[in-house]
Amino acid sequence: MHVILASASPRRREILARLLPAFTVEAARCDEHAEGIGSPARLVETLASRKAEDVFSRNPEAAVLAADTVVWFEGAALGKPADAAAAARTLRRLSGRRHAVYTGWCLLSPQGVCRGVCRTDVTFKPLSDAFIAAYVASGAPLDKAGSYGIQDEPSPVAGYSGSYTNVVELPEEEIAQALKEIGILQ
Repeated sequence: MHVILASASPRRREILARLLPAFTVEAARCDEHAEGIGSPARLVETLASRKAEDVFSRNPEAAVLAADTVVWFEGAALGKPADAAAAARTLRRLSGRRHAVYTGWCLLSPQGVCRGVCRTDVTFKPLSDAFIAAYVASGAPLDKAGSYGIQDEPSPVAGYSGSYTNVVELPEEEIAQALKEIGILQ
């Protein structure tokens, strides 16, 4: 069965490529505003389902995988920064503190639907102004929720509890299991 990744994220493409030798990419074209949805788990699950349903509506014979990731800190989602100054502010807020990363995912296929939410708790190193300035100047935080990537070098992350690939944007272990459940992986 043909698999479509409903995301333009290069990090999600990289993770899925470790599981599947061939798939295509078709970014979803749906509303990603989620005011009033509630908990972070419900938020990411709802947005991932919307994305999958959008792409599946145009490709009903395929298996469509979509995901949505948020960094949750002090009761709010930290999205992608609008600019370098916003990235620096977010990094200062997270410095030396703990937050959660949630990824909701949805796999729609003619065989049915699999969905889930993965949570990983992340603790930041105390970040100096010099580190923040250099990291922001590198451009690395500008396209990432929470203004960082756990995989970046040097990483602002001191440690984590849960799935590493969830923080990268796609929980590889859960996706592999879902692909097995619908018969795409052995």
